[in-house]
Amino acid sequence: MDESILATEVTIFADRICVDEETVRLKSHIKNMKSAFSNGENVGRKLDFIAQEMNREANTILSKSSDLLVTNTAIDLKSEIEKIREQIQNIE
Repeated sequence: MDESILATEVTIFADRICVDEETVRLKSHIKNMKSAFSNGENVGRKLDFIAQEMNREANTILSKSSDLLVTNTAIDLKSEIEKIREQIQNIE
């Protein structure tokens, strides 16, 4: 096998399974959620939207994962986000 083809395939695979962007966005969503709590007024819908976005990031991580530890962590994350969404429903 040609080494350049192998290098290209490895690069494509690494890019496809990389979850750096999703992790950065999750951290941003967490920061926005904390900020929404401190601002106070009419946060229910905003928090629900942020939780929805967090769930999307967790789903993307799950779909990209080929590692059992990452998969289990993403499933746990989705479970925790769902708990948050249930609590947010009480705020609205």
